[in-house]
Amino acid sequence: MSVCERVSLLNCGHKLDFDLQAVDNHKINTDWKKDEKSFELYFKSNYQRFCSYAYTFLKDQDDAEDIVQQIFITMWEKRDTLDIETSATAYMIRAIRNASLNRLKHAEVKQSYANENVNEQLSVNPVASVVVNELQKQIANAIDALPQQCRIIFSMSRFEELTYAEIATKLNLSVKTVENQMGKALRLMRERLKDFLLLIIILGAVM
Repeated sequence: MSVCERVSLLNCGHKLDFDLQAVDNHKINTDWKKDEKSFELYFKSNYQRFCSYAYTFLKDQDDAEDIVQQIFITMWEKRDTLDIETSATAYMIRAIRNASLNRLKHAEVKQSYANENVNEQLSVNPVASVVVNELQKQIANAIDALPQQCRIIFSMSRFEELTYAEIATKLNLSVKTVENQMGKALRLMRERLKDFLLLIIILGAVM
């Protein structure tokens, strides 16, 4: 199995707090492209940390893992021509940031285009307008039915667009508690709105 295939098979597991000051061992950081074993050692030593860093931008574990894996794969495939002026870790941090921001920008453009199409359809299709109004009502009901702490945290995240760290500070909770409550809220919402999930995906609503 090639290095790239092994990279693709691994995943982050639990998110870790990312600390830019906690750079990896100097030898691992400089010897990463000497051979496959050195690269794999660098990968395993930093993968979870880099996933956590990508997660701070994307707020989605799968997207974070995908970004990091793709950058590692590109890094290995282009190792002979890649000109890294500082360190492998500095390169990875910069590449993860740029790739994450590009993905967010692409998602924003895609959602904006989808919203324009939906609005256009609603303006000429009264039936579609009724369906969307009913969906909005069901979503509101699902949010109201959440346990109090779940509801507060969900609303602060989705409607006030606060980060988990900001929510944790405001509510005097740990970031892990906020993450767990958001996960619980999303599970409850998906269960309550299971008959509307396809429509929610199409319209890009809330979840």
